Amino acid sequence: MTELVSNASAQAKIKPGADAALIVVDVQNCFTPGGSLAVDKGDEIIPLINRIAKAFRNVVLTQDWHTANHISFASSHAGKKPFDVIDVPYGKQVLWPDHCVQGTDGAAIHRGIDIPHAQLVIRKGFNPLVDSYSAFIEADGSSKTGLDGYLAGRGIKAVYVAGLATDFCVAWTALDARKLGLDAAVIEDACRGIDTQGSLAAAWKNMEAAGVRRLQSSGLELPPA
Repeated sequence: MTELVSNASAQAKIKPGADAALIVVDVQNCFTPGGSLAVDKGDEIIPLINRIAKAFRNVVLTQDWHTANHISFASSHAGKKPFDVIDVPYGKQVLWPDHCVQGTDGAAIHRGIDIPHAQLVIRKGFNPLVDSYSAFIEADGSSKTGLDGYLAGRGIKAVYVAGLATDFCVAWTALDARKLGLDAAVIEDACRGIDTQGSLAAAWKNMEAAGVRRLQSSGLELPPA
């Protein structure tokens, strides 16, 4: 009986195929402990992400890549402080501490990330006048990064998202994947959130409404640890 239960459990696990991709979002020095916009325990997910990546033939990394004096930086707006919200031409913008400035050590992908078979690095947020949380579409809702075309060209139909932070770049990436007609899942234990002003609960609510699946890594067929 135990063997039957074990086999049933194994059969229930998802084995990513050639039409699936893992998107590893913004696991960069600025977003991990010691960084200017550190996500609490953001470095703890790195070993798990490395293990998950081995189960995927297709892996994409994203990298926040801001100019100095970026519109999303509180320091770019007189009298404003981090986590204030202002109106900009494309809508509401949360203001952040300076982070992931192009060419700095803070913008580098964390040295613990070990995914040699990753095929693509998508840099986002390099337009000084537009923020970009999503790996697919910038915050103006219209400027594409080109990731959708790349995935379409490779026959990718489903994306699994991990990384930082759950309630911002991870969520926006998953939501835009759904808008673009892709199946999307967020691997919850391979993410960490910021959770400012209820943002984490709101992000999960929005993702659920959009049809984004909420998974644990235990639901994937992974190589041994």
